[in-house]
Amino acid sequence: MAEFSFELDDDQKAVRDWIHGFAADVMRPAAAEWDEREETPWPIIQEAAKIGLYSLDFYAQQYFDPTGLGIPMTMEELFWGDAGIALSIVGTGLAAVGVLANGTEEQIGTWIPQMYGDADDVKVAAFCSSEPDAGSDVGSMRTRAVYDEAKDEWVLNGTKTWATNGGIANVHVVVAVVDPDLGSKGHASFIVPPGTPGLSQGQKFKKHGIRASHTAEVVLDQVRVPGSCLLGGKEKLDERLARARERAKSGGERLKNAAMATFEASRPAVGAMAVGTARAAYEVALDYAKTRQQFGRPIIDNQGVAFQLADMRTRIDAARLMVWRASWMAVNGRPFESAEGSMSKLFASETAKQVTAQAVQILGGNGFTREYPVERMHRDAAIYTIFEGTSEIQRLVIARTLSGVQIR
Repeated sequence: MAEFSFELDDDQKAVRDWIHGFAADVMRPAAAEWDEREETPWPIIQEAAKIGLYSLDFYAQQYFDPTGLGIPMTMEELFWGDAGIALSIVGTGLAAVGVLANGTEEQIGTWIPQMYGDADDVKVAAFCSSEPDAGSDVGSMRTRAVYDEAKDEWVLNGTKTWATNGGIANVHVVVAVVDPDLGSKGHASFIVPPGTPGLSQGQKFKKHGIRASHTAEVVLDQVRVPGSCLLGGKEKLDERLARARERAKSGGERLKNAAMATFEASRPAVGAMAVGTARAAYEVALDYAKTRQQFGRPIIDNQGVAFQLADMRTRIDAARLMVWRASWMAVNGRPFESAEGSMSKLFASETAKQVTAQAVQILGGNGFTREYPVERMHRDAAIYTIFEGTSEIQRLVIARTLSGVQIR
């Protein structure tokens, strides 16, 4: 087990600086353009693939870093560059984590490489969980998966929404209901291979922020996938459903469902994304406050501005430490006995919203224009308190964990 440390080692620092260079030299100059275009920045993703930044090997190395800091370090630097472009680069990772969390070794080896493609033929993947009537309330999910035993196929029907890379992905990972009587415990995850008939893109959303990231509905109409595309396999699913039925009868301990296993593993990473955006806005505000003259002196000479910057930096550092702690705990098998993963996501997300709003305020009228990046950062930051579990859901998870009571 790796010891917890606040200091990156030399190799980690080298990787951090390498990612930071890409974010500064490639992502930032293109950020405003792709935000305005509201399109997937394929040329930027390809540039990342060419240097190995968008690749299965790179993310595997960071994911299995024994300190747990590889992924949060990567996320912070990329999202420091630009949140929309960064999400286009890392969005495939949520689908990959879905397979890692629920799949067999064979499924992991077969499908995750196809999610990324290669530098000459870049691919992306999509994780499809949310539905028009089932976001935070996963128990209301309606997309069904029915097993056709004669053909050893699963038939999927339903509509998914808010899917990053939905419809444009090479591989889709879809969470569906296999036993409606078990509520959220009757869910399973499925791979939908490229070119599968019946899967189509629905509405593409025009968003407030992270506009360079493609977000759309995914429509599943009589989509048939082989039995081997059920993540974890049917034997494991049958065993899990049987346990869930027994526990439901006895009123016993709840089991985690497939979607929650994915989100639980990714929450500290989302916190790191928020830290990156907050840090970027803080740095712009700090530089501006040092150079902007009002009443014959830089505005940072005023306590009203200086104290805001002090609070911003304090919250950013605190958020990073919470993210690092949760990431270290996760990779070293330490249970989140106080919902530390949700704590890190909650605090970092709220920090990003607060810090970017303060940055806009410090820049005044300039902060409200698109001539300065804090306006875009403020729009981007809004998503962190919404996706992969709203702030309200994080508070619910934390309260339930601490109290042992099913607070509603």
